[in-house]
Amino acid sequence: MSIDLEALYIDLHRHPELSFQETRTAGVIARELAGLGLDYVEGVGKTGIATSITGAKATSGTGAAPVIWLRADMDALPVEEQTGLPYASTARGIDTAGTDVPVMHACGHDMHVTAMLGALERLAATRDEWSGTVVAVFQPAEEYGAGAQAMIADGVLDRFPKPDIVLGQHLTPLPAGTIGVRPGTQMAASDGLTVRLLGRGGHGSRPHATIDPVVMAAATVMRLQTIVSREIDPREMAVVTVGAIHAGLKNNIIPAEATLELSLRYPDDDARADVMARVERVVRAEAQASGATEEPVISTLHSLPPTINDGDATARLVTAWERAFGEGSVVDPGMFTGSEDVSWFAREAGVPLVYWFWGGVDPERFADAYARGAINEEIPTNHSPFFAPVLHPTIERGVDALEVAAREFLA
Repeated sequence: MSIDLEALYIDLHRHPELSFQETRTAGVIARELAGLGLDYVEGVGKTGIATSITGAKATSGTGAAPVIWLRADMDALPVEEQTGLPYASTARGIDTAGTDVPVMHACGHDMHVTAMLGALERLAATRDEWSGTVVAVFQPAEEYGAGAQAMIADGVLDRFPKPDIVLGQHLTPLPAGTIGVRPGTQMAASDGLTVRLLGRGGHGSRPHATIDPVVMAAATVMRLQTIVSREIDPREMAVVTVGAIHAGLKNNIIPAEATLELSLRYPDDDARADVMARVERVVRAEAQASGATEEPVISTLHSLPPTINDGDATARLVTAWERAFGEGSVVDPGMFTGSEDVSWFAREAGVPLVYWFWGGVDPERFADAYARGAINEEIPTNHSPFFAPVLHPTIERGVDALEVAAREFLA
């Protein structure tokens, strides 16, 4: 009995779970894998799950049968869904700060899981046609940038055959049916930083007796924005975003400290070192300018490498997809300034990676918005409370793309 992929997707969408809390999601995956007759290992990297399929066709020649790793992430985000869909999420969860938050699959990870299970069903049913091994990794906590490393630390590369190549895909606001991929840097490197600015608290009526960290934070935020606009060559890519500011509890109390949360993006390690040095210079200089007697504390929440697609492997897949789906079905979407942790699997194994995007927007809606120059205004992107892929042909193309990619590298 085949998997009802539409029902599976709707179920996953209705029941999202935050990073490292994906216990129900892992249970659904385990149920479907068992239904396909596949063995699996649960609890890898806390909530991850992995399985493998070995082809039954005899290998030709003397070379070893290939090992292909497929990866899908499965965590959701603290976003309140506003799509109005009949299967919209009303779920809530507890975040790492202990706060009750709404939860939504606002980045398409529910679709990633659905497509992976659909592809595994086809590969398992046709194992007599190919030789080699497919390892499927359902990864937790991509949104924290921590899930891949958690699975690696838990021995996933030792518990399953090591890959010859790692493949993965991500839903994005392209027209449904379209695949977007490019050789080289596909997604940026990133760091998440927490900056604690240490002042001296006191009464709001006596600011002269304090070192005001709120003013220090405001000056720091404004100066940080000049790094990209005034210090980085306009022909180069860099992003410095201050996503959160935390300071104070009452209007007449000057607090003792303020905290900034930063997201930094860059295309390579050299640019990373450059931007990080500039951020640190600004933070420390503004603290000094404010008369702070204690140095700011800069902590790294996560650090993600750039997602770099192997050139030869990418070219092979573009040819395979165009053969399967027709000319024009694959586009170069340019480098994405978002970041991913999928490349840790390939980096740790020392093998090539190809990571691509596939579209989930109604093609007519996309074409109309594009013609009017209204893509950014009318097409919700990942992490939006309105992010909602059309079910068809998004599901089918996600399954097809993954199956075609795996078969391209299987013997």
